[in-house]
Amino acid sequence: MPTLEDHLEGIVNIFHQYSVRLGDFDTLSKSELKKLITRDLANTIKNTKDQSTIDKIFQDLDDNADGQVDFKEFLLLVASVLETTHKNLHHE
Repeated sequence: MPTLEDHLEGIVNIFHQYSVRLGDFDTLSKSELKKLITRDLANTIKNTKDQSTIDKIFQDLDDNADGQVDFKEFLLLVASVLETTHKNLHHE
């Protein structure tokens, strides 16, 4: 049975899987974040094919407004998705 540590490592690995720009594995561009969301969170986040939804998510996550989402900023998305998932599981 996977441990919490296994799942945490999986989150880090997913982040690195999508942060593929040459020489920079510690941030996600908007297009990389969009790929991550549309491939791995399409059942959790509504309207993932709508560019304005992606733009809003990116803007909300990019706390320091540097045009990139670093791992700490990405964790805000993970926390939000986990909270929503937790609530939804209680209503099933």
